[in-house]
Amino acid sequence: MRTPAELTTAFRSLGLKVTPQRQLLFRLLHDNTTHPTAEALFEVASAQMPGISLRTVYQTLTDLAGMGELQSIAFGGGAIRFDPNVGQHHHQVCVSCDEITDVYVDGVDQLNVSLRNEPDAHSFATASTDIVFRGRCVRCADTV
Repeated sequence: MRTPAELTTAFRSLGLKVTPQRQLLFRLLHDNTTHPTAEALFEVASAQMPGISLRTVYQTLTDLAGMGELQSIAFGGGAIRFDPNVGQHHHQVCVSCDEITDVYVDGVDQLNVSLRNEPDAHSFATASTDIVFRGRCVRCADTV
């Protein structure tokens, strides 16, 4: 994700309004590794700027995702999370506390995919690969 100043310029170049609320969200998301939900981001933003609306948070996240500045990720069952890391990476998810961490996997491009019981195993062209490791983080593993 670009810096808050670069995002401000990008928003203006697209004709999108740049408000103090949006600038706060740019700052909160920059280098954020927690993969926040819109509601979690709203809670932090509200503490710093009372009166910010949840609608503003959602609209800003939607705009940033549409610009390719954020990834919206859903791991099933839970709320959509937002990841400012748009580089090639994967995730590990704690099944106890729902913490999400970025991980990097070597050799993904060399993986061979085989389809069982498919006469033409080469009929699928992979565009991207998302790997999710599920387990327990260090903190949660110690409590079991």
